[in-house]
Formats: sequence, C-alpha cells, structure tokens
Amino acid sequence: MKLKNIKLALLFILTLSSIFSIGCYGQKRPNIVLVMADDLGGRDLATYGNNFNETPNIDALAKQGMVFNQAYAAPVCSATRASIQSGQTPARVGIFDFIPGHWRPFEEVTVPHHQVQHLPKDIVTIGDAMQSAGYKTGYFGKWHLSKGNRNAAIGEGSHNPDTRGYDTSHTYAGGGYYRPVFTPTYKLDGPRRLSKVLTDMGVDFIKENKQQPFFLFVSHYDVHVQLDADRSLIDKYLNKKRDPDYPGNAVYAAMIEHTDDSVGRLMKAVDELGLAENTIFIFYSDNGGVDNRFDDRPLLGGRSNNIYPEGHPLRYVATSNAPLRAGKGTLYEGGIRVPLVVRWPGKVPADVRSDAIVTSEDFYPTFIDVAKGKAPENQVLDGFSMIPALTKNSFDAEREAFTHYPVYHHEQPMSALRKGDWKIIENLVSKEFYLYNLKYDINEMVDHKVSFPKKLAEMKTALAKWQRNTKAKNPVANPKFDASKRYQWGINPHK
Repeated sequence: MKLKNIKLALLFILTLSSIFSIGCYGQKRPNIVLVMADDLGGRDLATYGNNFNETPNIDALAKQGMVFNQAYAAPVCSATRASIQSGQTPARVGIFDFIPGHWRPFEEVTVPHHQVQHLPKDIVTIGDAMQSAGYKTGYFGKWHLSKGNRNAAIGEGSHNPDTRGYDTSHTYAGGGYYRPVFTPTYKLDGPRRLSKVLTDMGVDFIKENKQQPFFLFVSHYDVHVQLDADRSLIDKYLNKKRDPDYPGNAVYAAMIEHTDDSVGRLMKAVDELGLAENTIFIFYSDNGGVDNRFDDRPLLGGRSNNIYPEGHPLRYVATSNAPLRAGKGTLYEGGIRVPLVVRWPGKVPADVRSDAIVTSEDFYPTFIDVAKGKAPENQVLDGFSMIPALTKNSFDAEREAFTHYPVYHHEQPMSALRKGDWKIIENLVSKEFYLYNLKYDINEMVDHKVSFPKKLAEMKTALAKWQRNTKAKNPVANPKFDASKRYQWGINPHK
C-alpha cells in the first residue's frame, strides 16, 4: 500500500507539473534560447552577404528560420543589455552608455551620467518575469549591468543575475579569452577558451532542464576587443583570399567562428534532446561592429597581440559595416543595425527574411507572450511582441524606433528616430538635424531636411515628444571647455 501511495503521489506531482507547463492553447510552452554576440556588426555574417567570414552554423540557423533585415540595438553594450532586461528604451531605464560611461572633461558639453551604475533595483527583469511564468532561467557570460563583476558580492545587493531573476548564472568577471574568471566561481582545470566554457554552461543547463520550460541567455564576450583567438583559426584566415570590399582581419574572423561554433553546439544540444520544435532559438548582437577603437589604440591583445606587425592597418581595423555608415558608438545604421536570426520550427517559416523593424526592447514582451506570463504592473514596456512578425509576417512598417546616445564616443552626442523609410538624427551639441531616406540612401549620405521640410517637422516633433516622455537626459554646456584639450579622454567621475 505504501508503494502504491508513493506512485500515486508521484503521478499527481507529474500531472501538476505537466499542467503548469501547458499554455492556454493546449501545447507545452516553448523554451527560449537567446545567444548574443558582443560588437558583431550587421554585415559580418554570410547570411547578410559577407564573403570572408565563415559561419556555417548561423547559416544553418538562418536556413531553418527567419533573418531580420532591420533589427536594431543600442550603440553600446550596457545600454542594449539594460533594454533587454527591462523591456524599455535605454533612455527610459537610465542606462544609456556602457557602465561606467565615457568621459571627455574638456569638451564643449558635459554629458549626462547614469544615476546608478547598475540596473535599477525597481526594474522587474525579463528573468524575473520568466521565473514568475514558471520557467527555469539561466544566464551565462557578459552581464555589464553592475559596477564590476570581479569583486561584486554574491547575493543581495550584488546586482548580478543571481539576484535579478536567474536561477543559475555564471557572469564573466575578467581574465581574458583564455583564463576567464566567473562570478559565482566556476572552476576550470586550466586555460580554456571563454566561448567554449560559456557553451558548456549552456549545454549543461539545457540538459538539466529538458523536462520543463526554460529560458537560457548565453551572452558572449566575443567579438569584443582586445581581439584574441585560437592560432589555428587565425592562420586559416591569414591564408584565405581577402574580399576586396572587406578588411578581412584574421583574428576578428576567427572570433566570429568561435561564436559560430557555440551556436552550433547549442543547436545540437536542443536538437538531440528532441526539443527543437518547442524551442525558440535566437541569435543577436548587442550593437554594431567596431571599425576602430574610439581612442585609436591597436585592437589586438593576449596571445594574438603580434599577429599583425607594428604599422599594419589591421592592428587598428576590426571590421566594416558597409554599406551601413560608421559603427559602434554612433547612431548611424552601422552602429545600431544588428544581425537577428530566429528559429522556431513549425511556427516560424524556414529560410525567409523579414523587413519588420524590431528593437532590443521587443524581446521582453515577446518572451512574455510565448510564456503566457504577465507584464509587470508598474513598469512601462516600450517594446512590442515580435510574434506576429515571426509567425504571420505581420508588422507595422511605419513603426517608430528611437535611439538616444547623449555622450561622446565615435561621434558627438546624438538622438535619433527611424520611422518607415525615414530617419532623423539630432546632434545634441550643435542642435542641428539631419534627415535621411534609408530606402534610397542606406549610406546616410544625403541630408533631405531642405527638400522635405514637412517630413522634417513631423520627425522633429515626434522625436521631441519621445524625449520628453522618457525623460531622456541631454548634455549641458561645459564651463571648463578647452578647445586645445577637447579630445582628451578622462575617467568618469561618477563611476
């Protein structure tokens, strides 16, 4: 009788678990795997037309799913990460630059600073929301939403993923690409490639949670400077014929392949466990590619420091976002338009492209949508669910997509609005406006503000209204302005 009672109890528990994981449409709620690269440009992948870098696994993902032609992020890492976690634009959440932030003390204007150097405490993260919906949550890799991960305490007050909605997490805390350090500690037997360790963590998480809905976020540090990769892969690209229209930095290309290998291993884990049809698999980047460092230092580091000799141009150039203008740290298309590939067999059609305008703040409402969860009551969500675009090719072609970057980086502080084919950029120093038509001028070379005064007025009004609504911070005149020192970089005094 005791054995029978135990069996009945187990059956009851399993039944409850099954009911809990079933959505209102009578099917098991899908798992979500989000793999994010760091500083990968919008034109660095073969599926976006690159003829030098090799990404067979991401190519396969694209063949099995949907490629977005017009996906956007913030122009720097912390801002995009804050946006994903909050469902808000960086201007609203208050993390609009990397943490702690760029600083030029003698410039014409003094740029605003973050009120707190971490994701604000009152934000209900997407991890929190997915936990509340009954999902197991895991976060592995770069976080960059607290002052410093290496010395941050674990638990209350650390502002790391373990206190912000993630059941399991190991945050990259430094050490470079071959001797990575993690918070909480993750023991390694010896030097190992960071991307491989993060992938191991992700694969283990998938296996451990295969019987229940899970949300996995693998946040790579590749392909961020300082560039460093396996020598065997670097040699492969050093010996490969260059595309005359692309820099062909061998170390950068090798790092992209490291990231691609990770995507392949995670896809394989999902597929071999029979989870593919019930898993949304996403590949994304946190901002546009780095054409060169903002401070003009060489890009190579670690064991790859001497791959190119002194004076070689590729010591300073990682990639080109062409035909998109500029790169990371700007509000031109090269700084904010990023790769996005989504696979969901049976729900998202295979081998298709979408022209839907989507942004980093869209992940939050999308994941809530598929999880049948609840949005936080007192937290504005600026994004929109991508499910109609993914499953029905239904989207608003005139959607307004805003970006606000009120600091110096590769360019002067700027604010921007994309709506339909049109884009307006406001220079927050000179107060000048620039109007571009992206349909006919993806390079953003021709300013139409004189030719289309009504469109300019319409876009200016919309941008100003949004800035007021989000309480977007702007620079102010700098009483210490010194033209002879204006380009000097300093340490942010608010760090």
